[in-house]
Amino acid sequence: MKRNSGFSLVELMIVIVIIGVLAAVAVPIYSNNVMKAKMSEADAALGSIRTQLRVYYGENGTYPTAATGSAVVGADWNDINANELDGKYFDDDSFTYYGYAGGDSFTVTCANEGVINYDRTLDQSGVLGGGIEE
Repeated sequence: MKRNSGFSLVELMIVIVIIGVLAAVAVPIYSNNVMKAKMSEADAALGSIRTQLRVYYGENGTYPTAATGSAVVGADWNDINANELDGKYFDDDSFTYYGYAGGDSFTVTCANEGVINYDRTLDQSGVLGGGIEE
């Protein structure tokens, strides 16, 4: 008698179930790491903007006042040139500045633009807000 070689249907189904379980575990971990990479890009640019604001504060004793949604690139209070804030996920237009009256505080925002869950913000204390849903 000839014996057929190969895998049985049960063995193939077990392999498919194992692959499905591994994929169900790996996909959320991968997605979360991609979101963290996007937020890191936003945080790095926000940190650069904050550095420029601290230099301005050191020279003038106050933060610049500006209306909500003021552009960061091209503002008279920084040395940030066009395309310096460009990255894989965000560009110069993603970042806006708001300086509160009195010049003692500010908020810089990176618009989510469908890339991250919420707008990412940074204030004068260095506190970051927005990003991944908690």
